[in-house]
Order: sequence, then C-alpha cells, then structure tokens
Amino acid sequence: MSAQNQPLHGGDRPGKGPAVRPPTRFDRLFYGFFRAIVAGFSRLFWRLEVHGRENVPATGPFILAPVHRSNVDTPLASCVTRRRMRFMGKDAMWKYRWSAWFFTAAGGFPVHRGTADRDALRMCRAVIAVGEPLVMFPEGTRQSGPVVEELFDGPAYVSCQTGAPIVPVGIGGSEGAMPKGAKFIRPVKIVITIGPPIEPPAAPPGARVSRRVVHELSQQLRKEIQRLFDEAQTLAGVTPTARS
Repeated sequence: MSAQNQPLHGGDRPGKGPAVRPPTRFDRLFYGFFRAIVAGFSRLFWRLEVHGRENVPATGPFILAPVHRSNVDTPLASCVTRRRMRFMGKDAMWKYRWSAWFFTAAGGFPVHRGTADRDALRMCRAVIAVGEPLVMFPEGTRQSGPVVEELFDGPAYVSCQTGAPIVPVGIGGSEGAMPKGAKFIRPVKIVITIGPPIEPPAAPPGARVSRRVVHELSQQLRKEIQRLFDEAQTLAGVTPTARS
C-alpha cells in the first residue's frame, strides 16, 4: 500500500506506534565524527558546495526532503547541517549486532521491507516526536533525469500529522557521481541547494488530515524541489537536457 492510498485518520495519530529513544551523548559524538569524515571527503573529492544553510532550522524537528538521483545522496544529506539527522534503512542492515550498532549510531533506524508503509510512517512520526530531524526522499527510490516527477505523499503526510516543516533540497551532480548501475564513485562537482522550510497547514493534534490537503502540500513540495534541483544542476555545471 503506498503512502498516497493510506487512510488519513486518528488511528494513525502521533504518539501511537513504535518508540524511538532520544539520542545519547555517545550517539551525538559518533554521528558528529562520522559526518565530519563524510563532509571532509565530499569537499575534497566532489568539491561540494552547500547553499542555503540558513534555511535549516537550528532547533526542533523537521523533515529534510532531497531530490534523489544517486546512492550518494544519503550521506550527502548529512552535510546540510551539523545536527544529527535520522535516516530510514532496510531491516536487513540491522541483521548483525555490529551493523545494528553502527547504523543506529550513524542516525539510521530499521524499516521492515514487505510490510505496510504505515509502519514506516509510524517510525517517522516517532523520530519527529523526540525532536530530531528526519530525512525522507519524496521521490521514493532513485530516479534519473532532470524532471522531478510525481512525489509520494509520505513526507507531506508526516508533516501534516506532526506539524514539522519540510525543508526542500536540490542536489546537483550526484547522478554523475554515481549513476544507477555504477559500482564506483566519480570525482564530479556536486552542489546542494536548500530552500526555505514549507510549513504544513495548521490543524489540531491528532485531527483527521484530508487527502486533498496532503496532496496539495506534496505538489507545493514538488515545485520547490524542481526549482532547487534546476539551480543545483546549473551551479554544478551539469549540461541541461530536454525535459520529457
């Protein structure tokens, strides 16, 4: 069942579902160390530039919604802010004790593949409930090309349910850094552009959220991500191609 087709009612209200513990001091230190390595490598290897950091909230939860063209987009998202970000990952990554420790300390949390999307959205709301930023790729899986197609409603749904703003992000050049099917990364220029937060419509906590409201928020997000993606591609020197 896709996020667009889920019933949006009080049965999915924030506060229900799995608990997510707040980060420990060690979690923050390990994540900061891991992020510093990623950011330093990205600046050297990809000549990474980040524009619009002032648009990232300094406190409180938010949903980071980047365009998705490459596997490197996930680590690149951590370069947006020094704050600890949370990422969804398939549960198989938590199969072993050492990998479970590593991915959890690095900001990840497991989602069971093959289960209803609703379970994943409950985990997302639990992350927001403890006040942490959450990364959600609204295109779902990796896409290709210059056009941001129809988005999944998951980020807009979580935003409407929790009141957390959505921070749209464009990533230019990452598809050239590691396109689909590639086994190795390439030293191309990458630019990240961050837009102003998009606030969800005001609603009482736990109130029913209409599909129309969620879909309209997704459409607003899609337009903003497309604008930021175009800007990031231009700054990264990616040659424009015709849109279909």
